[in-house]
Amino acid sequence: MKLRGLYALTPEGPDLEAKVRAALEGGVALLQYRRKQGGRAEAARIAALAREFGVPLIVNDDVALALEIGAAGAHLGREDGDLPAARERLRGRLLGASCYDDLARARAAVAAGADYVAFGSVFPSPTKPHAVRAPLGLFREARALGVPLAAIGGITLENAPGLIAAGADLLAVITDLFEAPDIRARARQYGKLFA
Repeated sequence: MKLRGLYALTPEGPDLEAKVRAALEGGVALLQYRRKQGGRAEAARIAALAREFGVPLIVNDDVALALEIGAAGAHLGREDGDLPAARERLRGRLLGASCYDDLARARAAVAAGADYVAFGSVFPSPTKPHAVRAPLGLFREARALGVPLAAIGGITLENAPGLIAAGADLLAVITDLFEAPDIRARARQYGKLFA
């Protein structure tokens, strides 16, 4: 599985399935379900949508839910549990890890079995305004880890090319994708950046 391109992270708010369908139609490499107010039924519907488009679905913070709905994997942050234990439970599935601005944390995550690591916030983020900032130079340093690198936080079409040039394989986007006037077209524009 090639992890490169737009990594769509589900937003809060109404009309989730319609928004996700539009993003999938526009072409995303990876989809993450990360709704605090969602539920198992909603997660299962999003998983079915992702399967319809052949896009791997990652569940944020919840290994049990990922397994229950047949997702492609899970993504864990600092407070979300033990990576080696998650790796054991997610045999044959993807495991992602949030590493913030910390290369040592990324090394440890890869050693524990993470398939990709995420750094950020790379820019000021509307969804996490107080998040620690990760410098672009971190992506150059992290290439040596040998796993795909995801960038998250405040990413827009305008600042995305610099991230790709710095070494990001995946651009994790919420606001600039799901608040775009035409979600499908915006996803296509991101896709062209990787062509």
